[in-house]
Amino acid sequence: MERAFDVVVVGGGLAGLAAAAYLGRAGLRPIVIEKARELGGRGRTTVQAGFSLNLGAHALYRKGPAWGVLEELGVAVRGGVPKASGALALAEGRAHALPGGLVSLLTTGLLPLAGKLELSRLLATLPGLDAAALAGVPTAAWVDGALKTPAARAFVRAFVRVSTYAADLERLSAGAAVAQLQHAIKHNVLYLDGGWQTLVDGLRDRAAEAGAVIAPGGGAARLEARGPGEVRVRLHDGRAISARAAVLAVGPQAAAALAPALPALAAFAGRARPVKIAALDLGLSKLPRPRVAFGLGTTRPTYVSVHSAVARLAPEGAAAVHAMLYEPSGDARADERELEGALDLVQPGWREHVAYRRFLPAMVAANDLVEASRGGYAGRPGVAVPGATGVFVAGDWVGPTGMLLDASLASARRAASECAALLAREARPATANARAPEPALA
Repeated sequence: MERAFDVVVVGGGLAGLAAAAYLGRAGLRPIVIEKARELGGRGRTTVQAGFSLNLGAHALYRKGPAWGVLEELGVAVRGGVPKASGALALAEGRAHALPGGLVSLLTTGLLPLAGKLELSRLLATLPGLDAAALAGVPTAAWVDGALKTPAARAFVRAFVRVSTYAADLERLSAGAAVAQLQHAIKHNVLYLDGGWQTLVDGLRDRAAEAGAVIAPGGGAARLEARGPGEVRVRLHDGRAISARAAVLAVGPQAAAALAPALPALAAFAGRARPVKIAALDLGLSKLPRPRVAFGLGTTRPTYVSVHSAVARLAPEGAAAVHAMLYEPSGDARADERELEGALDLVQPGWREHVAYRRFLPAMVAANDLVEASRGGYAGRPGVAVPGATGVFVAGDWVGPTGMLLDASLASARRAASECAALLAREARPATANARAPEPALA
């Protein structure tokens, strides 16, 4: 059976759902195809024993591009801003006060006096730096040029990691890293009540209200771009969907596999460098040290955060905790032990209170590193696929705007806008414009 739509959106993650909502609001009839039975992709939240746990630690950058898209689409965002007090820096197997201001910077044992002076100067000038001028400079080179004290360098590298999820600072664009740090310092982040599932549900609802058909559990196997205004997607079960355009809201490798006849997609996939993390997600019946909510590794790429300290994610008196290792080694057991060691420094005795535990050894945090060698954001592909009129891409690896969810939702908005404009220019009747009964595709 083949049914016609205006646009087929492949991928039911946050980017795909946002694109569908915008397409529907533009008067088009989109269908969202998602291979998993649950929508949301990496944005899903697991609810176990009363704990709401994201797939690894997630934070929404306040007042950023994603924030603007959610606001524009009417998706409610509720949660709390993490506090600077009670935070620890983890260095050489010891915990120190993590500098969150001038007083804590002067009193912490993390840095020598020379490092404190260097760091205070850098933090004072950071908001005024021209991030765009650093687009082609590796982050490691920028840090080493700005700071001489090893402990100060380690501190800044740690904050780059926690802001970007990337540990490969030899390749990461300093322009992208500085822009991310500037935004974090100015606006901070939000941990969401109920986890990121609230974003998934909100975007799904907005897409459905705009007329999108949403079909989880029926993944796309092949896309054929037959010419302007003619796209066909074949599902794994053999059925097909015809459309006037397509938005591929998936990673670059998945996009290339869908359309092997499109060289541009193969090129995008070939140069993509996924950013990975190892994550230990915990539900603790009790927090051993209630006043300590955050720990950041400076000599090792580790992170520990009690997200339930500011967001509703756990039963009363309990805690939802995320520990992460940026750039895992590939030895899953060794990486898990390292995260356990970081937790021992931040919340000693935590093992006695584990109500739920999940280890993710190699989760993709971003589909492509923003590389200095490609000119930073300017090196990412645009939303329109070269050589394939009517085929668009969206995701955290697409477009000139931001990282992580910011890039995903900004590119989804742009892909929907360019797709709608293209179909409007065609200005020809199509059976897809009629409101046909919804097909059973699940």
